[in-house]
Amino acid sequence: MRIGIFSGDANVATLLETARLAEADGFDSFWLPHIFGVDALCAHTLIASQVPRIELGTAVVPSYPRHPVALAQQALTVSAVSGGRLTLGVGLSHQIVIEAMYGYSFSKPARHMREYLTALVPLCQGENVSFAGETLTARAQVMVEGAPPVPVMVAALGPAMLQIAAELTAGTVTWMTGPRTLGEHTVPTIRSAAAAAGTGDMRVVGALPVAVTDDLESARERAARVFEVYGSLPSYRAMLDREGVDGPADVAIIGSEAEVRAGIERMRSAGVTDFVAVEFLTDEPAATATREVLKSFL
Repeated sequence: MRIGIFSGDANVATLLETARLAEADGFDSFWLPHIFGVDALCAHTLIASQVPRIELGTAVVPSYPRHPVALAQQALTVSAVSGGRLTLGVGLSHQIVIEAMYGYSFSKPARHMREYLTALVPLCQGENVSFAGETLTARAQVMVEGAPPVPVMVAALGPAMLQIAAELTAGTVTWMTGPRTLGEHTVPTIRSAAAAAGTGDMRVVGALPVAVTDDLESARERAARVFEVYGSLPSYRAMLDREGVDGPADVAIIGSEAEVRAGIERMRSAGVTDFVAVEFLTDEPAATATREVLKSFL
């Protein structure tokens, strides 16, 4: 199982320094979200130019505000700068964002994602695309000199999205999804769909908050506060309900060094190919203790 670091800092200089440290510590990958702050692909272009080894991932870029041609242009540009180190994670976002904030229709999101990926994936391989669906049209080819193909992954949680991910992409990126759900639902569903489609092995990236601390109560309270919104968004709520927990703090991996190691091992046993840690405690000694435990898996 590969180990990565996830950072959602709003400061570009801090992101660059965090990526440098993650690479220096030997981590396999460095992931950025794309919400209402830093543009993940713009930031990765900068990081790629100064941090030479580590894999760069997005978790995830929402599809709706971006045409597949435009997103492929960005992704292939990062790929050219990084020497092919980008993994492009994309997702649907959420109805409240797409409809209430952007004014787009969120009708039939699975259909939208299938059509979006039908255009995006070959574009990210440098191929010519001629596609006209119900939700979008793409007739183009993106050519960025020196850009290796970009693997695409999907934030797939439910069965329909996991089926699409298995048929069209390299795998899935999950968040707020615990080991029980991954082992009983996510991994077997995507593997079965991939076997039926003949698309090969699927990558399963599982991201969760992590903290090594002897102050369990305070850490859980902080996790509940920092990640509160994910307990109310329907797609994540469904995964928390499937896990049988009350909220985000219950899937966060928090505790002693031994307890955190055991929690990460449960992710491995569930079939996760890449564990990505969100280090949400920045105070000492928790920050150093957490990083040391994560490094012990490298």
